[in-house]
Amino acid sequence: MVTKDKWASLIKDFYESELPESFEREIEIPLEKPINRSVSIIGPRRAGKTYLMFNLIKKLLSKGVSKKEVLYMNFEKAGLLPLESNDLVSMKETFYELNPRLKKKETWFFLDEIQNVSGWEIFVRTCLDEGINVFISGSSSKMLSKDISTSMRGRTLTYYVFPFSFRECLLFKGIKLKKYFSSSEKSKIINLFKRYLYDGGYPEQIIYNKEKEKILSNIYETTLFKDVIERENIRNIPVIKQLIKALINSKEFSVNKFFNYLKSLNLKVSKNSLYNYVSYLEDAFFVFLLKKFDLSYRKAEQSLPKVYFIDNGILDINGIDDKGRLLENLIFLELIRRGKEISYYQNVLHEEVDFVLKKGKKVKELIQVCYDFENFATKERELKILVKASEEFSCDNLILISMDKEGEEKYKNKKIKFVPAWKWCLEEEK
Repeated sequence: MVTKDKWASLIKDFYESELPESFEREIEIPLEKPINRSVSIIGPRRAGKTYLMFNLIKKLLSKGVSKKEVLYMNFEKAGLLPLESNDLVSMKETFYELNPRLKKKETWFFLDEIQNVSGWEIFVRTCLDEGINVFISGSSSKMLSKDISTSMRGRTLTYYVFPFSFRECLLFKGIKLKKYFSSSEKSKIINLFKRYLYDGGYPEQIIYNKEKEKILSNIYETTLFKDVIERENIRNIPVIKQLIKALINSKEFSVNKFFNYLKSLNLKVSKNSLYNYVSYLEDAFFVFLLKKFDLSYRKAEQSLPKVYFIDNGILDINGIDDKGRLLENLIFLELIRRGKEISYYQNVLHEEVDFVLKKGKKVKELIQVCYDFENFATKERELKILVKASEEFSCDNLILISMDKEGEEKYKNKKIKFVPAWKWCLEEEK
């Protein structure tokens, strides 16, 4: 149980501190109070959720809101955990005891990494009933689960925060985005993109790139231990480490095959535990498993998923040097940032289209990713399956993303748009 003295000290520390300098992300979160709803900022550890909250607080202060009308609390502070909803009630009482006049004024609560507090949903719902503006952040996708949505009664608006997109990376470096670039500007952007392909977009490593290996290794280890092993109380550490190694080195992943592999190593674990471990990694936004497109929901769920990681830098520090895979992972992450509903396509001959963009059961766009087309056979193969899929799904919006090819071509009476990856990533999409 956290004492009121401790809460008072933390609240006053925030009042006395200077808000850190922060970069304006391309994530628009309105400060206008949603009708009886909280704002949820969800994403992986160290992607910039806290700094996004600080930016929102700065905007409030610029509009004339007093800092004392704002409560900011980070629930990963040393000495706070474990916490329950009753502790949050004590925190709120302390806040109003420090500022009694605020009971009749509009106030804003920013509750950072709230997934660490047991029963936080009850507290947030009560705050909303009392007219308090509530902004919460979390590094757990379970915050969007059916159970929590039910307990919150749908009273939240969710925004995702991932590592920097390539657009944000350029903006951070002071490069203005525009429709046309000079030859020297284009050359500079392409070189930065090639670096981004390996380094990824975690803000810290972009700021302190000379320490890239240390920073990304720290993020990797912290996510694994704090957000997976500790959060889920996993004791079979050798198996979870083998699982991550297998996922990093897999384009597709089969729990059954991995289970048999562990048996050959004399590592004991149940299949149910393996499914749970994969789910924990997904919950921490560490990996994404992409299902195959199928009109049958059951078949789609039973399909072998393709594996993608939260950031190319994580793949790089784990020895992945496959440019084709890195480019595909990068495009996947950008599609997720843009909020696209995606899956992959594979026919009976095991020919694949990397990304099927859909709306419900309707296919809206087909995207194939290929690092280069120097080999004629490679180009022929990629175009052939793209056209096959377009005919099967009656979709004429066909895009092939590579490192440098640009233009349009017709292949078997189908128009295919070729877009360089760096240019595709700079497209402004709401």
